[in-house]
Amino acid sequence: MIKKLARYVKEYKKQAILTPIFVILEVVMEVIIPLLMARIIDVGIQNSDIRYILEMGILLIISAIMSLIFGMLSGRFAAIASAGYAKNLRKEMFHKVQDYAFENIDKFSTSSLVTRMTTDVTNVQMAFQMIIRILVRGPIMMIFALLMVLSISGKLSLIFLVAIPFLGIILFLIATKAHPIFEKVFKKYDKLNRVVQENLNAIRVVKAYVREETEEQKFKEVNDEVYKNFIKAQKIVAFNSPVMQLTIYTSILLISWFGAKLIVGGSMQTGQLSSIITYAWQILSSLMMLSMVFVMIIISQSSAERIMEVIEEEPVLKNPENPIKEVKDGSISFKNVSFCYSDEKDKNKFALKNINLEIKEGETIGIIGGTGSSKSTLVQLIPRLYDATKGEIKVGGVNVKDYDIHALRDSVAMVLQKNVLFSGTIAENLRWGKKNADLEELEDVCKLAQADGFIQEFPSKYETVLDQGGTNVSGGQKQRICIARAILKKPKILILDDSTSAVDTKTDSLIRKAFREEIPNTTKIIIAQRVTSIEDADRIIVLNDGEIDGIGTSEELLKTNEIYREVYETQKKGDGQEDGE
Repeated sequence: MIKKLARYVKEYKKQAILTPIFVILEVVMEVIIPLLMARIIDVGIQNSDIRYILEMGILLIISAIMSLIFGMLSGRFAAIASAGYAKNLRKEMFHKVQDYAFENIDKFSTSSLVTRMTTDVTNVQMAFQMIIRILVRGPIMMIFALLMVLSISGKLSLIFLVAIPFLGIILFLIATKAHPIFEKVFKKYDKLNRVVQENLNAIRVVKAYVREETEEQKFKEVNDEVYKNFIKAQKIVAFNSPVMQLTIYTSILLISWFGAKLIVGGSMQTGQLSSIITYAWQILSSLMMLSMVFVMIIISQSSAERIMEVIEEEPVLKNPENPIKEVKDGSISFKNVSFCYSDEKDKNKFALKNINLEIKEGETIGIIGGTGSSKSTLVQLIPRLYDATKGEIKVGGVNVKDYDIHALRDSVAMVLQKNVLFSGTIAENLRWGKKNADLEELEDVCKLAQADGFIQEFPSKYETVLDQGGTNVSGGQKQRICIARAILKKPKILILDDSTSAVDTKTDSLIRKAFREEIPNTTKIIIAQRVTSIEDADRIIVLNDGEIDGIGTSEELLKTNEIYREVYETQKKGDGQEDGE
């Protein structure tokens, strides 16, 4: 996993390499300083040699300044490398998600993907910065300082040979206990983000039903779960600091005790003991820093695994080796098509079963059926948002799997059941259909979608800024903007998935009339709950439990299909009662 993650350093390799180089130079300067101090005490002060003291003092100041400069440079390069590394990770994850099929996206919740791109990447970024700086500094400092202690007193160096393995064992035990708990913590973070996201997206519903207390309780429960798990992990990690301090102070006391005896015995000088104590602080503080890095690595390991899950997830839908990049026309063919969302191929799990259907270019096809009859699923197979589990789907006489995915989807425009508008102006939202469309083109498609009228009433007209999700326009206005956006694409196939449910019947009728007159060669598939929305279609498909229950014109289905007749009569009766009132 480390090799895979290291690939994303990319253009920041220079900074990532320079950081440890300057860290090593900083350590060298720091190790020289206690040696110079010992020389000043043992030679200069003891012999009252002012010149020697000044010379060593100048060297000491130069070493301190150089250490400061190298430290600043290593910190600067480490910050650049880690920030760039995090940027590349987020970019790679976001890019990978864009290539996901719906089936891939279904594996991850939205809140989980958000957590992985924010909290998890931040954890890995911090760990990376510590690795290229502190993880280099710690061992180098220990090695150099130990060598200096060995050169001064081999006996006192034995204290470190006991202290270092002891700390290593403690750190290993902490890591093995804490890592599984941190894994749970990040899963709870996903759940916390999901609760917050749902609440914010549905805040109007929450307020309308006066359910603030319920939502607060739901948040409190999840928040408490995160707190309890994090505290549990931190309690284990917290042992690290007191154990480190105990080891450091014990080592210093032992060095002072045995060092004093050596001075009394004449085998060591005062300056040498002071330098050994300084080196002891350097060695043990390096161990303290390493333990901090170790804790951060424990935390980031779970985050790194979650990041790699997203990056290594292979898109289910892929282009063939030599894809066809042009869709000839909008004809559609379903041959023995069955589909299920899960990996299980049990027939009871199939959402669509044995669909056979031929649609000619330019036809207007209506689709009607009860909730859960898989109307949306059927049309999502056309632009390969999902692949059929069994059977074959052709567009323009070519199997959809033989097309370049982008070319196929570019020839199909879908207005989904849940209309989505992005923050920005109305014009910017419309240009999702055609990037360089001028104002005249925008007005033309909006007239077709019966949207131009209300847009012109806004003070800023097409430059009116929409809030996130289009909350400052009505449901019907939002639907008409989305329809206009789809028409601007000039698709060969136009799919409306219950996209006129929020507009009145008159406007709905005008939109259908515009389709017939202005885009006659575009194949139009209209999913609707209202019979009036599809009554004048060339053919109507009645779906029931994922199977075609009937196909024909409205008149034919009234005679032959019980489901359609029941829906028709119920809705017409309701319309008649409303008219009577």
